[in-house]
Amino acid sequence: MTRPVVFAALADVELAPNPICPDWIIEGAPRASAKRLAQSTDGTASVVAWSCTAGRFNWHYGVDETVHIVSGEVFVTDHRGQVRRLGPGDVAFFPAGTRSVWHVPEQVKKLAVCRHSMPRPFGFMLRAWNSVVNRLTGFSAGGGQLGGDPVSVPAGVPALGRH
Repeated sequence: MTRPVVFAALADVELAPNPICPDWIIEGAPRASAKRLAQSTDGTASVVAWSCTAGRFNWHYGVDETVHIVSGEVFVTDHRGQVRRLGPGDVAFFPAGTRSVWHVPEQVKKLAVCRHSMPRPFGFMLRAWNSVVNRLTGFSAGGGQLGGDPVSVPAGVPALGRH
């Protein structure tokens, strides 16, 4: 049975309170709210709309998270102390297990794609399975036609999440 395609107009999505862990708050009284918009069939990936008011706080990533800033801005300090501004249209990837400090001057809204990591051998098996499915059906089960290396960051510009 096929699942329906999910559409959302972010301006109309009603978010629910999603408090930041009080121990993570460094400055201010940031209030976060969120709503899960979609989840993969296997439960390993989800798409979340998230908003936060002004403040400075630590953030610990328990899952891989790709963020796309929709409005507002945030200044993210990585584990090396380097600060990056993310504004509307910017995208960043935070691997599971990393930490950063978020400074939100006024309010920020983001769309996050969260994915649970799997051990490397399982990832290899999944890619092998997707390759077999692709050969049998002609359909790319893993969306693997992108290829190439990740987007490179120009020299002198700090890249978040790289070790």
